[in-house]
Amino acid sequence: QVQLVESGGALVQAGGSLKLSCAASGRIFRINAMGWYRQAPGKQRELVAAITSGDSTNYVDSAKGRFTISRDNAKNMVYLQMNSLKPEDTAVYYCNADVATTQAPHITFRFWGQGTQVTVSS
Repeated sequence: QVQLVESGGALVQAGGSLKLSCAASGRIFRINAMGWYRQAPGKQRELVAAITSGDSTNYVDSAKGRFTISRDNAKNMVYLQMNSLKPEDTAVYYCNADVATTQAPHITFRFWGQGTQVTVSS
């Protein structure tokens, strides 16, 4: 029904920057909150940043001041600008979106992308 596709992951040196993108497509009636999670090897998936439909944002403490989440509602996209990257940022990054579909516009479902690898070398 709804597909999320991330892009922008790469290998980067510590101190560098990356911008992740996530495009949502399919039977979208409305997108509420969108977010980015990450999962490092052997660790649980954690929320990195989230943004509401009204552009309110929140970040995990380790991302504050370095990462910026934004969205383009016209394009159904969410972005994560990551600056001053550290080796501990290495993880698979997943985007998600809370979507009301055209088939069920009064119900919201959470959809996930397949993930994009970010590797930060020291």
